[in-house]
Amino acid sequence: MYQCEELKARTKRFAIEIIKLFRKLPKTDDSRIIGKQVLRSATSVAANYRSACRARSKAEFISRIGIVVEEIDETVFWLEIIFETDIYKSDPIEKLLKEANELLAIFAASQYTAKSRGNR
Repeated sequence: MYQCEELKARTKRFAIEIIKLFRKLPKTDDSRIIGKQVLRSATSVAANYRSACRARSKAEFISRIGIVVEEIDETVFWLEIIFETDIYKSDPIEKLLKEANELLAIFAASQYTAKSRGNR
């Protein structure tokens, strides 16, 4: 349960940092469209992880953590696009990319573990 609470707080902080990034993006059409994509996927990570922590069964947890993995992977993609197209290049974007990749590794490992324990 401790890890669940810790990761809920971490994903919420991540979502807040993405919101702050979104507010700093240029007001061009391309940056707003891509910005909305990263905003949606990153905030979805936090919301869906909270939901996974409330899962009533192992199957429900596996399903919900799968959504978290998909959303954080999508977030990594959009952050890479923002950085690689020079829409926004700064230290904060690199820190967000690092955090997103760390979260992806954590949630993918959690998904793998939950699935493999079900096959024993």
